[in-house]
Amino acid sequence: MNGEPTPSAPAGGVAPFPRVALAGRCPRCGQGALFRGLLDVAPSCTVCGLDLSQQDAGDGPAVAAIFLLGALTVIGAFLVEFRLEPPFWVHLVLWPLVLLPGSVLTMRIAKAALIWAQWRHRAAGMR
Repeated sequence: MNGEPTPSAPAGGVAPFPRVALAGRCPRCGQGALFRGLLDVAPSCTVCGLDLSQQDAGDGPAVAAIFLLGALTVIGAFLVEFRLEPPFWVHLVLWPLVLLPGSVLTMRIAKAALIWAQWRHRAAGMR
């Protein structure tokens, strides 16, 4: 934005981590939406104009979701199976209901966290 400082940007030019990662906000101003859909990053911040088109979170969010949710689901499935001993169809209904929203939420938070880290440490594509 013409090299002018943004009045909404916090001191130091980096929004606080929890605001960015948990709320899905711009890593610079902490106000504009980071996502345009469930997992699609917006091309730019609507508040401060930060160009987000060059961000690259890579496979990190998917790996975080696989490791975290995979471990929690296996532990949960063992606990449910050995403590409650439900019929098999309960597992078929229960775990997709837990995993689908959990994976989207985990990937959103992980993607926002990685984009924040790229901006914080001034990665090449985020200058």
